[in-house]
Parts: sequence; C-alpha cells; structure tokens
Amino acid sequence: MPATIPAIVFIGGGPRTAGLLERIAANRPEVFAGPLQIHVVEPHVPGSGRIWRYDQDPGLLLNSMAADITMFTDDSVDCEGPAAPGPGLAEWAAGVLGGSIIDVPDFPRTLWDQLRSLTGATFPTRQLQSQYLEWFFRRAARSLGRGVTVHRTTAVGITERADGGHEVELANGRSLHADIVVTALGHTDSRPDAVSAGFSDFAARHGGYHAAPSYTTDVDYSPVAPGQDVIVAGMGLAFVDLLVLLMEGRGGRFQETSDGGLRYLPSGREPRLWAGSRRGVPYHSKISAALRGQAPGPLQFFTAAAVQALLEQHGELDFNQHLWPLIAKEAGHYYYRELLTGNPERAAREWGAFAARYAGLDWYSRGRADLVAAAVPDPGLHLDLERLDRPFVGLRFAGHGDVQDAVTGYIENDLRLRDSPDHPETLALFLALLHVYMEVGRVVPPERLNARSQQAIHGWWHGFFSFVDSGPPPHRLRQMLALHRAGLLQFLGPGLEVSTDEATGTFRATSPQAGFSVAARALIEARLPPTSVAGSLNPVLSSLHGSGLGSEQRLLTSDGIHSTGKLLVSARHQLVGADGKPRPTLFGIGPGTSGWGAGAFARPNTNAAPFRENDALARTILGVARELYGHAPHEISVRARITPEPAAAGQN
Repeated sequence: MPATIPAIVFIGGGPRTAGLLERIAANRPEVFAGPLQIHVVEPHVPGSGRIWRYDQDPGLLLNSMAADITMFTDDSVDCEGPAAPGPGLAEWAAGVLGGSIIDVPDFPRTLWDQLRSLTGATFPTRQLQSQYLEWFFRRAARSLGRGVTVHRTTAVGITERADGGHEVELANGRSLHADIVVTALGHTDSRPDAVSAGFSDFAARHGGYHAAPSYTTDVDYSPVAPGQDVIVAGMGLAFVDLLVLLMEGRGGRFQETSDGGLRYLPSGREPRLWAGSRRGVPYHSKISAALRGQAPGPLQFFTAAAVQALLEQHGELDFNQHLWPLIAKEAGHYYYRELLTGNPERAAREWGAFAARYAGLDWYSRGRADLVAAAVPDPGLHLDLERLDRPFVGLRFAGHGDVQDAVTGYIENDLRLRDSPDHPETLALFLALLHVYMEVGRVVPPERLNARSQQAIHGWWHGFFSFVDSGPPPHRLRQMLALHRAGLLQFLGPGLEVSTDEATGTFRATSPQAGFSVAARALIEARLPPTSVAGSLNPVLSSLHGSGLGSEQRLLTSDGIHSTGKLLVSARHQLVGADGKPRPTLFGIGPGTSGWGAGAFARPNTNAAPFRENDALARTILGVARELYGHAPHEISVRARITPEPAAAGQN
C-alpha cells in the first residue's frame, strides 16, 4: 500500500545538515506537521563530519574565537521561521563544565583541560569544536523524534525510479528510497588538475615528493625527511595547518622569551620550508582590539535598494564597475567612522561633517581622497584596499635578504595593527567586509550578473574576504616569525611560479619580483583542491554528473564557455540537470554548489547568511513534503528503516 510518510535523505552529515535539521524541526508546526522519515548518510561522526572530526591533530585550531561561534538561529536572523536561540561554543563549554549540559556521552578526557581554560577570546581546537557540533546534531535530531536514522557509510549513487522518487545507493550494498534528496557535502576531493598531475608524475619519475591540493590533515607527509628543503605553494589557512603538522607535530615546541617574544626549539625532525604565494604574505591576523567609537549600524551603501537601483539602470551588473565601488565605500565608511569617533586624537575633522560629505562621493573620486587627507593627517592610516590586496605590487627586491625583510616586516606590522588595542579601525574594517560578505548572496541576483562578475564574486571577492577577514589567530603569525628566526621557514615572495627541471629532477620556485630562485625535490601545494563536479572523487557527485541529474555551472564569457566546476543549483537550491531544468525534489547546498557559500556556523547576532539559507531551504523541503503527503507519497522501501551502521570506508 502507498506510504504516507515522505522520506528525506541527506547525503553528508556535517554541520550544514545539522543546521538544516534544526530548521526543519523549528518550521514543522507551521509548514508541515505530518510525520517525516529522515536519513542522514555520513561515514564520519554526524555533526562534525570529515572536516571537523575529532580524529585530527590536537594542535589544529579554529580561526575564530569561541565567542564568535554558534550553530543557533538567533533573533538577529532575518528569516520566515522562528528563532531558536541556544548556546554558542563558549556558553556550551561552560555548560558542560558546570554540568548544565549533560548530553555529552564519552566526552574525551583530553579536552577537559581545554574546557577549564576556555574563554570567549580563546581560539579553540578543532577537536573541541567537533564535540559542540556533534552535540548540536544530536539535539537537532532528537527534536525530530524517532524519524531520524543515521547511516555510517558513503552514498555512491543516485538514480531515478520509474514510479517517482530516487534510489540512493550506499557503499555497504544497501539502498534508500528517497522522496527528497539533499546533498550537503562540504569540501570534497577532486582529481588533480593537469598542472598538479604533472607535478605528481614528475616527482614519481625522479624519486621526489609532491602533495597535491587536499585537506591538509588528510595528507601523508611522512616521506618528507628531516632537514629536507620543501617548496610550499600557498600561504593561507592550509599553510598554517601545515606548519603545525611539520613543526610541533614532529616534536618541536615554542618557548616564551624574557622580552615577551617567542623562540622555536626544534626537535631535529623538521624539514626546511620555502613558502610563497600570489601575494607573498600569509593571511591577516585575527583582531584583538575592541571598538571605541560609534557602534556600527546597518549597511549604508551596499544595500538591496542600491543594488536594485543599479539593476534598473544597467539591467546587467558588472562586479568591478558597479558592485566593488559600493563595497569599498561601505568598508571606508565603517573604517573612518571608528577612526574619527574612537580615536579623535588622530583626526582633524568631526565625524558628522565627514560622513555627510563622504556619502555623496564616489569611492574612486578625487574628492573622496581629498576628504580623507584633510580628515586624517597621517597617510599611514588611510584605507588603501588595492594595496591591502596586493601589498608588494610594483616592488622589486634585490635578492633573498630583501624578501625576508619585507615579509617579516609585513607580518610584524600586521600584528601591530591587529593584535593590540591601539587600532580598533581594523576591527571596523573586518566587520564591514563580514557584513557585506553575508549580504552578497541575498541582494545580488546571480542571473543579473555578467559571467565575468560571477567569476569575480566566487573567485577574487571570496579570496580577498578570506585574506583580510578569515586569517589565523595572531599567535600563529608570531610562530611563523619564530620559525623563520630558527631557519626552518624562508619566504619566496609574491607571484610564485613553480616549474620542473628534468636535468636535475628538482622543482624550482621563482618570484619575478624576488631576484632569486630555489630548487628542491619536494613540493607541497598548500590549498584545498578546486571544486570540480566532473573531476570529483566523491562517488555521488560523479554519479550526479554522469547521469545528468546534476550539471556543472558554465559561464559564457567573451573568450568562450568556462566551467566553474560547481554543481549548478537554482535560486531554491534545486539541482539543475543536464537538460537545464531544476529537479523539484533534488537539492544541493554548500561550497561545491553555485549557490553563495556562506559557511555552516557563524558569529552570534549577525543575521548570518548560512542560517538564513538553512531556514529558507528547510521551509522549501517541508513544502515539497506537504505536497507529497497530499498526493500519496511513493512507497518507502523497507530498506530505508535501518539502524545505524558501523563506519564504512569512503568519505562524503
């Protein structure tokens, strides 16, 4: 007989799925009060998943302070569903320590000391974060009653059924019938691109070592010998993790010095790293200052109304011409408001008069530059976003020593500006970019952007935001300087280029600006692999692409059609098939989709984009379930009602 309970299958059980489950539970009373059968397919522990799992090096940290981490949709979130406040990481940790939160079975003993020392300003370990995320998942699943089943295995394929619905094939040989499928896979692995594959082949032929782009903690670095020279391409967060694994992870330790500095005491097992990147410097430090001036209000320039006015005027928007000037002007407004109201001794003009004039000036206008020069006498305090993006543009270095001095000086100045109470304007800039980043996906219709601009938003803008706002804790930069002084970390400079030398069997790293090059038999590409549905190593993504149920996002530019590598989804997060049509019961969310990726957890009280997206998608899913319930949903296979299974090989 036909079933009356819609079956929903989530492929991937990390924090994004946990957030969706919480929103489904919150919205059920209003949208669909009927029963649901929910399946979560995840080979790792649900809640933390692969990226945030407990089983990784205990020295790896989040790049957010405990006070800035929550999974809860609070009252600030602009969504249709009800708010459901709850403890962020810091409050949760205090609750576990104090005994008010007891749903923490088998809480690892090694983390109790972390709980005791944790404050809101602590950068917690990923192991501790794993416990918070797993607790949140259990809480969300429990709120849905007994209708949630977890399958500790991997989804390997999705096929359409002749009588409607889909069959989700699992690596353990079972299958699940699904009326609704949601892929929430987070970061996945892909086959190396042609350049990386060439590097791997070169290393294999010459007995060298090459690590292709991957999640850092999943790479085997054991072939890297003590004292070996290693070229590292990339200086972002993956590079920070790499330093932890190859330095402290091999037995070295940092020691405070009597003058307040930091010294690295090597174990003798460390390699010597030569690091470079496009910019030639690491991501900016997180900020320890507090605002002193007027509290930031709502965005003034990068607003839905401003974007709508541009759409009415131009029809199609260009990121560089139309959107970036608004973003830059918003950043300047935040920055100079804090500088003039929080540090009036550094200003020569009152904020009210400055703001009134600033509002009427374009970011690139001479009038704006003159206004800033008159209001802020110290040119070192002027906000130069282009220089911020490319700190060494136009510079030429005499050689190795000049590069080392430039990069270490840059890091020291970054710490002076961001890890002291004296420059709260850096926090104001941080908040401006954060608020804009959270708004881009809501106020800018992707279908009204030209192809170049879609590439810019997902490429340059995301990278610039990450560089400025999503950097490491400040002590990680201090550790970089200590490693440099210990002779274990050298800098290659900006515009890094890596080539191979068949005659010597070595990789060669050069910077056109640096004036020197380095040869080494080992190369590590310290970054995540680019998204590629067609080249994905995740079996279910390969299945979607191969069957035509899913497709890649392709952009038509002046020089042809280019694939972004992302899974194409509609504005409602429905997968768009090879036929160009959205699939009404197949959904995709996360960084591997063409939707605006906004993470899975966020700062409290910031109207966070992932929580808005979760709420909207949960209501859409419940609406589809309601339609299915009213039209006799398809029969649910008995195989769908299975108990949690042991973990199987493979990853989602």
